[in-house]
Amino acid sequence: MKLAELFPEEGRGVIATADAAGLVNMAAYAIPHVIDEETLAWGMTKGRTYSNLLANPHASYLYMAPSRGYNGWRLTLELKEIHDDGELLEQIKANTAKVVSAQAGTAVRHVVYFKVVEIRPLI
Repeated sequence: MKLAELFPEEGRGVIATADAAGLVNMAAYAIPHVIDEETLAWGMTKGRTYSNLLANPHASYLYMAPSRGYNGWRLTLELKEIHDDGELLEQIKANTAKVVSAQAGTAVRHVVYFKVVEIRPLI
């Protein structure tokens, strides 16, 4: 299955990260931007998820499809790069302002790119 086919237009997920000491954080995130067949990207604020990634490049994303039952995916991710400007960041900021709030859109400061290491079914 192609990476772009994993995520219908709707849905949400949870990104889990850990700091250098191993303390885990989880945060709700929208579906990712599919960059290519091994790369996903999300917009991020300067919150705990972002801080954890600076100390530990490993993350997981749990996606639950917006259907009944337990359909979805568990992705193992590895940080590739972080961009602090660019067209994708501006698109993410605008969409976040529209969907969440103007304040939330302004808070998005980075586009974080991940290599997909492993894809597993939710169940």
